[in-house]
Amino acid sequence: MRLTLLVPELIWPEPGDQHTLGNLSLPGFAWLAARASFQRQPASAFETAVAGQFGLSTPALGALRLLGEDLGDAAIDGHWLCADPVHLRFHHERIVLADAGAFPLDEEEAREIAAAINAEFGDIGQLKVATARRWYLRLNPAGSAFAGACAHVAAPLSLVAGRRVDSEIPDNDATLRRWLNEVQMFLHGHPLNVRREQAGKPAVNSLWLWGGGRLHRPQPGYFTAVWSDQPLATGLARAAGTPAHPLPDGLAGLLRLASPGTASLVVLDTLLPPVLYEDSAAWRAAWLALEEHWFTPLRQALGRPVRELNIIAPTIYGELQWSLRGIDRWKFWRRSQPLAALAQQFAKGKP
Repeated sequence: MRLTLLVPELIWPEPGDQHTLGNLSLPGFAWLAARASFQRQPASAFETAVAGQFGLSTPALGALRLLGEDLGDAAIDGHWLCADPVHLRFHHERIVLADAGAFPLDEEEAREIAAAINAEFGDIGQLKVATARRWYLRLNPAGSAFAGACAHVAAPLSLVAGRRVDSEIPDNDATLRRWLNEVQMFLHGHPLNVRREQAGKPAVNSLWLWGGGRLHRPQPGYFTAVWSDQPLATGLARAAGTPAHPLPDGLAGLLRLASPGTASLVVLDTLLPPVLYEDSAAWRAAWLALEEHWFTPLRQALGRPVRELNIIAPTIYGELQWSLRGIDRWKFWRRSQPLAALAQQFAKGKP
């Protein structure tokens, strides 16, 4: 088996945070990393890194993510954007964005707000709710914001969630900016948001628009199977005609389900939310689970049945890539390093 693991935020973004990185015992990963060939590419968003595994450099991430939802073939036609619900607040004269993963929002509330926006702004397009956290906007080709939206480029949500955003829409998208301002004013007075604020909950006061475009299918053949609970990865697999499966419970489950000789992509994104929401305890817990269920078993499986292993980690330090073959298990002279030491090296530009 040729196995590729995509593990965003594998290293905590604050290299000097010994409370998080210190005393984190990961012998399985450390053993693999010590024996691997290593490369560091420029930093990229998690979403961009997933698409890059399928050979796509400028993908329409909204349409591809929508294709991975349980909404039929809606993504096949039209120009789509991710239009995820967010809460914007002022903090030290900056706007800070919180996505719906950082505050409670149920699906009934999401559908109520989306229906109200559709009724008020139907000339721009129509919102479709996949889950409480993931919404999509299908643009009306005759709408006034269509040209600006087609040219609109914004960072994926994983790059801005929990962070300061200086500008939601670039200045050259004047029509789209004006429409979004109108949406924000509309949301400010919506009865649901009034009730949420009275209950001490953050209001859904804006949408984060990103990943626009029409669906373009990647070339098939990169993988024979994709294993993920992440809709973008599932959508990319479906677009490429590659079988997509739910994430197994660990390497043992994967080896039980996957056919020998396959090329599998496994997306392990459990470290991403704790980094976005600065939850170091959850990040450590997620890492220990990955170590137990994936990296420790991989130490034993390298060579047979896993002939080739690639670990790809989009992080603040860059896109980190470790590659191993079966013969690498005999490189016993290479010394393992704790994750804290790797973080310090990467922060200093090494290797």
